[in-house]
Amino acid sequence: MRKSYTIVLVVLVALAGLAAWGQWRLEGALDAQSQAPEGTRVVVRPGESVRSVLGQLAGVRAVADPRWVALYLRLHSQRVRVQAGTYELAPQASVRQILRQLDEGQVVLEQLTIVEGWTFAQMRAALDATPDLVHEWRALDAAQLMAALGASGVHPEGRFYPDSYRFAAGTTDRKIYEMAFARMRERLAAEWADRAPGLPVASEDEALVLASIVEKETARDDERARVAAVFTNRLRRHMLLQTDPTVIYGLGAAYDGNLRRRDLEADTPYNTYTRAGLTPTPIALPGGASVHAALHPAAEASLYFVASGKGDGSHHFSATYEEHRAAVLQFLKATGAKPDRQALGSSPAGSSPAGKGP
Repeated sequence: MRKSYTIVLVVLVALAGLAAWGQWRLEGALDAQSQAPEGTRVVVRPGESVRSVLGQLAGVRAVADPRWVALYLRLHSQRVRVQAGTYELAPQASVRQILRQLDEGQVVLEQLTIVEGWTFAQMRAALDATPDLVHEWRALDAAQLMAALGASGVHPEGRFYPDSYRFAAGTTDRKIYEMAFARMRERLAAEWADRAPGLPVASEDEALVLASIVEKETARDDERARVAAVFTNRLRRHMLLQTDPTVIYGLGAAYDGNLRRRDLEADTPYNTYTRAGLTPTPIALPGGASVHAALHPAAEASLYFVASGKGDGSHHFSATYEEHRAAVLQFLKATGAKPDRQALGSSPAGSSPAGKGP
């Protein structure tokens, strides 16, 4: 009888030892450090299983014993929510840390920058060329895209906020469009609510048009409000805006990089040399600073501006045509250009030989 007890005791001790070894082995599998090279990334596809992901991690030497890790998770009823996306593994991270990263969805964020002054077409091209996006809306034309955003009949130009947008790989292009559209709408509404009194713009839409013209005429933050003042003053006086970027936008694909006299004389809905008032739509995506400037123009009487010729993107602002004409001559002298009737300002506004360009 005593011998039987001894055998049972030995078996129990052996089992206890085996259990302890097993637990040690399981814990060790989770505490093991990744041997993957620095900067290693793994891509988890939607719906991919934990076992499959562990196999990926083993393949890059981030997990040494994937079966022991899977067994640990099963025995401890520990459910890891493997979220889709691209993950970058920290050097020598433990398996526990990697599993937590997967469970919390700590994915690598990509970045897409929509540049101030871009046209809607340029923005679409950038989104379409971004490989980390899922292109749900690539096949939609502009009207269909705006309808999908709940803005049927609205022209897309200027309606999206230029900024840097961070997103996880696999995000749809729809999400970027929705974010940029909502952000512009919110910024425009906030600036409109706080606008300066007595402006010659009757709606948020007109303010957006003016902001887009300001955006294309100067890249300098210290000049945006002054440029806005020139166009605001001209609108109040019912003067032609006579701004080159609107003409360029109206030319579309016909613009070859050179703006000629015949272009300024060719009537289009966007030619502010031949048509009074604002253009039918914005001509670009204005940034927040330009939206603010359009609704908070500088308090000055300027009606003209021309490039200073200093090479820093600055302009000379004038309240009278005589002063403007002298500034144009100074610009021509500084750049070595030959004076002509157009450059000297045969029209009441003269011309603006500088600006942001298309």
